[in-house]
Amino acid sequence: MPLDVIIRGKTIHIEDSERVQCEIWTRVMGYYRPVSEFNIGKVQEFKDRVSFIERGIDGNTSLP
Repeated sequence: MPLDVIIRGKTIHIEDSERVQCEIWTRVMGYYRPVSEFNIGKVQEFKDRVSFIERGIDGNTSLP
């Protein structure tokens, strides 16, 4: 299925033949691994993850 992407206000048409699969890596047990090599349980655990922003005591984010 062709895809239209808008980048900086310009619409770019991308054909299926131009697309490539993206490999996702994540940190597991202290080192990085591609998600494609996870077992079934670890894949589900990865899908169930929730992102959040931790706030400090003063209510500001702890990240700069």
